[in-house]
Amino acid sequence: MRQVKVRLMEPGLRPRRTRLEIPGWAGDPEPRTDGSQEYAWHCIPFSEAAKGGIELFYPYDAELRVSTRDGKLVFEGDFAEPGGPGPQRPPFRSFGDAYYTYQILIDLKVEEGWAIKTETHPRFYTDRTGTVPVAVPALIRHWWPMMYFMVFKSPDEGRTHVFRKDEPFMQVTVVPADDDFELVAMSEEEAAERELQSRRIYASRETLAADSQWTSATNTVFDGTYRRILGAAKSQR
Repeated sequence: MRQVKVRLMEPGLRPRRTRLEIPGWAGDPEPRTDGSQEYAWHCIPFSEAAKGGIELFYPYDAELRVSTRDGKLVFEGDFAEPGGPGPQRPPFRSFGDAYYTYQILIDLKVEEGWAIKTETHPRFYTDRTGTVPVAVPALIRHWWPMMYFMVFKSPDEGRTHVFRKDEPFMQVTVVPADDDFELVAMSEEEAAERELQSRRIYASRETLAADSQWTSATNTVFDGTYRRILGAAKSQR
């Protein structure tokens, strides 16, 4: 098992493997039965992607609101002025007009041949308020000893990003350091094999989905085909 070693300047960031919050940003604990509301956690590919990283939490007690007004970034929060008494303003600053940064100061060390990739937290994809921060992707290799700052996309005009105590605001995934692959056309043999796999799944879907099909409150049909094939694949490892 690979290890990611952590060195923290701010303990409140408390990095951990990303978890689906149910109830929470991943949805409510609705059963997979007719009439239930569908939520993100019902989708296995999304759940696997969401849980495949490391989430970081906003460490400060006071809420920070980042808005764009008349084309300019505005940072608002109940913070003292620099050098004054009381809690200090978190280390955020504008980075031009289109971006802003967080001086995060966290060290995540991966093994040689691997890198960390910063990403927007998966709760962004379930949010309907437009307030979740949008982290800009970056690839940081194992020999770089500290992530000094994190870049976020500025909110659209009239919109606001909100950072709240103990809410996850970004995710990090561990990826190969070098993109040593190329896109090539499948051979006829490979293409035929993949097509056969697809047709077999289609022909077996009624069996694979048996006792797992349900129709949600929005009249969307779900079944456990992918989930059951995934379970079988894992059991063969």
